[in-house]
Amino acid sequence: MRVNDSATVLNRPVVSAGVAWGFLGVAAFSFTVPLTRVAIDGGLDPLFVGSARAVVAAALAAIALAATRQRLPRIRQWARLAIVALGVIVGFPILTSFALVTADASHSAVVIALLPAATAVAAVVRAGERPGPAFWTAALLGAAVAVGFAIVQGGLDGLAWADLLLFGAVVAAAIGYAEGGLLARELGAWQTISWALVLSAPGMLVLALVSPPFGGPIGAVPWLAFGYLAVVSMLLGFFAWYRGLGIGPIATVSQIQLAQPALTVAWAVILLGEPLTLPTVIGAIAVVACAAIAVRAR
Repeated sequence: MRVNDSATVLNRPVVSAGVAWGFLGVAAFSFTVPLTRVAIDGGLDPLFVGSARAVVAAALAAIALAATRQRLPRIRQWARLAIVALGVIVGFPILTSFALVTADASHSAVVIALLPAATAVAAVVRAGERPGPAFWTAALLGAAVAVGFAIVQGGLDGLAWADLLLFGAVVAAAIGYAEGGLLARELGAWQTISWALVLSAPGMLVLALVSPPFGGPIGAVPWLAFGYLAVVSMLLGFFAWYRGLGIGPIATVSQIQLAQPALTVAWAVILLGEPLTLPTVIGAIAVVACAAIAVRAR
């Protein structure tokens, strides 16, 4: 080996900055489902958990936007920000909050593992791309596996309630991610989620105020879980995730999201004491594999 070759190898970073930021974002998101379950089991109402955390995040986002003197989006951009807000700020948090009233966090993580493939589908439709048969086969197979897992785990009754809410959350987040990814090229990464939070704040504040009152005193642990959901899941996690995508390479960084279901299942076992069953492991591997094929095929 020549001296120059050795120097090149030694100076090459082991992990790119984009991958590091992307993994930090995914790690932050992986706690969302288990800690939502902690907050709800601790006595907080699902509607309050899903809406009030967006209000807290919006207040912090408004401070960041004002402090950095960000320019207001244009009228058409506000309309697109509404799509982002409806998907990742309103739809996903509220639907998952109600689903987790009855669904286990590990079970929910397997269904939500469809999100990378669903986001790829939404991006294809939004950007007018034309991927080959392998993409659509993998995406449809992933959806079929997730539905089959839900039926095996909870029966048709379970599928009609909690799992349908989870599937709805996946669709909402996928649309919001795809539109937000395109809009971030115009407004900036963290600015996009911040403006979407500010836009959604009035409606989410109303939902938080009309949510049922607490049935009794709430302990410190549920409030700490809620604080994480508001500050990290709704804000800082997006900062890191979009920062990683901005540094890139996008094709590499975006696939880190495939690790999120495994992390979520691990946190559910560690934090909530949920059993790690063989169907959960098999279901998670199958759905993530289909999502990985779809993302790569796109």
